[in-house]
Amino acid sequence: MGSKYNAKDLKEADIEKLEAITKMRTASAQMVRRAKILLLSSKGMSNIDIAAKLDINRNSVQLCLEKYCESGIESALKDDRGRGRKSIITDQDKMYVINIACQKPVELGFAQELWTLRLLRCYVQNHCEDAGFGHLKTIAKSTINNILNEAEIKPHNIKYYLERRDAEFDQKMKDVLIVYKQIEIDFENGTEPANVVISYDEKPGIQAIANTVDDLAPTPEQGYIGRDYEYKRLGTVSLLAGLDLRSGEVIPLVRDTHKSSDFVDFLKMLDEKYDKRLKIRIILDNHSAHTSKETRRYLEQHMGRYEFIFTPKHGSWLNMIESFFGKMTRVFLRGIRVKTKKELEERIYKYFEEVNEEPVVYRWTYKMDEMDEPLEGITESNIA
Repeated sequence: MGSKYNAKDLKEADIEKLEAITKMRTASAQMVRRAKILLLSSKGMSNIDIAAKLDINRNSVQLCLEKYCESGIESALKDDRGRGRKSIITDQDKMYVINIACQKPVELGFAQELWTLRLLRCYVQNHCEDAGFGHLKTIAKSTINNILNEAEIKPHNIKYYLERRDAEFDQKMKDVLIVYKQIEIDFENGTEPANVVISYDEKPGIQAIANTVDDLAPTPEQGYIGRDYEYKRLGTVSLLAGLDLRSGEVIPLVRDTHKSSDFVDFLKMLDEKYDKRLKIRIILDNHSAHTSKETRRYLEQHMGRYEFIFTPKHGSWLNMIESFFGKMTRVFLRGIRVKTKKELEERIYKYFEEVNEEPVVYRWTYKMDEMDEPLEGITESNIA
């Protein structure tokens, strides 16, 4: 017995339209399949035979023909309104979520500094009605995540940057680069230098840490050093160091502090080390110890012996000794363990002895090409 739902009454124009749909490359597979159901049914084929021929479920055939009989071809070819999951997220909805995400939770009354998806969803659900977006009451975390990803907003992450707070940043950077350029010129021309150039900085808070038990040496079974999690803090030391940019020698001074008196002692070391006829030019940051009354008093007693070239604020990366400190941290200080603070001090000095056995002359390259024109015709006498 045949089904009461069929398409035997299809008109010629409808048949032509359906046949055209079956040949359209842009039509969806679902629409093409439904068009074939109607065409086969118009030729008198039973629902069971149609399902077998198209390799689909009989219920799919039945539903398509029911919709045709009740509402016509367009209804049979397409899903009814409301069928499936209907998207209700508009651009205005997205902007509402993004606007909240761009504020800190603490600014909206929470204790947290950064959003989590759970907290953001909670806020949206609790406040969307007052803002006129009541349909967001049931918004899912995944939807919020998709909105944020689409806008490339990550309110759970922090990316650090340095604000340029020094109004004289460019000029101070140029002053430092001029010194580097003069050294480069001297190297190229084989000129006998009339000054010493020291790249100076401090590395405070180097921790003296002791093991509670001895480390375990690597073995074939365990190919790494074994170390107990517990340790003992023995205090800290500060390293004051200068890198001679002409020879590559690094000059250390280890102290418990890095006060003005320590810095003055370092200046005295340089004074004793280098020929009295040479000016000592020091590239350094604007730390208070470098401009204190005690430091200025010492400099006044040695007029013409020292010249300070200050790096701009947040421009310590312009100081070449920072590269040396970075290597020192990776190679020497990483994982270091000592039995006393005195041992840490001794090992630091030993490290500098080893480094100075084969000194490396650091060369600066960043923006040096921009220094060619300003330095044209420069001589040692007019830069010193």
